[in-house]
Amino acid sequence: MNKSGNNVIINNVIIAKQGRKGYMRNMAPIDFKSRISEKTGDIMSIASNEVITIPPTMSVIGAVKTMLNHGFRRIPVADAGTNHLKGIITSQDIVDFLGGGQRNLIVKNKFKGNLLAAVNGSISEIMETNVISLNVKDSLKDALDTMIKENIGGIPVTDGDGTVKAIVSERDFVFLLSGIITGKTVEGYMSKKVVTAPSDMSVGAAARSMINNGFRRLPVLRDNVLIGIITASDIMRFLGSGDIFDRLVTGNAREVFQVPVSTLVKRDIIFTKSDIDLGEAANVMLDKNVGSLPVLEDGELKGIITERDFVRAMAD
Repeated sequence: MNKSGNNVIINNVIIAKQGRKGYMRNMAPIDFKSRISEKTGDIMSIASNEVITIPPTMSVIGAVKTMLNHGFRRIPVADAGTNHLKGIITSQDIVDFLGGGQRNLIVKNKFKGNLLAAVNGSISEIMETNVISLNVKDSLKDALDTMIKENIGGIPVTDGDGTVKAIVSERDFVFLLSGIITGKTVEGYMSKKVVTAPSDMSVGAAARSMINNGFRRLPVLRDNVLIGIITASDIMRFLGSGDIFDRLVTGNAREVFQVPVSTLVKRDIIFTKSDIDLGEAANVMLDKNVGSLPVLEDGELKGIITERDFVRAMAD
């Protein structure tokens, strides 16, 4: 696959592009496997090469602010001089650290419970150092296979010297499906057993639920009616915001975590139906800049489809 002007060329078929929001609809179903190039170096055709890295010496709160300012869910950690990959940090790691997961033990053991000292410690304390990465010479299939095998949503791309050159995410694969007819529906790939959060659940309990289940998001219900979705990034944004952060590190942290999760629901509900083609659902996801779509039928939550599910669909 390669990009030409405002078009994308896949297997010599030009598809008119509508910007990052998606493609013009093709009239016939497209074979998924024909879109997953095995050609050397094709990973760079969809990876974001405007990647921002942070040094391992940056403070935890500095990393949080960087992620919030740029709207990132993950950010590679690289040597300040060489930009060689050293680690990666995600919004889930931050929630784990601040919200009582395994990383929170660092606060208790190393910093004797002093959260202010902990968040001013270096990101190297909590980053993932065993980083899965791709090479600039890898193919789209290499990236897809790695995401599925390692169960990760974003992978740094490096050159032969280990210098960070780009990052590829599940969203980039959603981009490949956006607006086309795939012949596959949301129902075939959505998760039907959905873990939800009641609207009065505390932020702390929601954070622990995400950490324990390995989720990045939780649908929020009030009287069995969906009122929104919260994500790990929402919790990170809440905990890292000015007044809340001040209270978190200088006051009663338990009080902060007792805030009901419904207060974090800010945006309108963007949903889909189970019989919608995956390509159409992908287009909605990109257009509305969301990482998941709850599946509603007659107002009832029947499932949820996430970026990860689109990656699974392409791997089938």
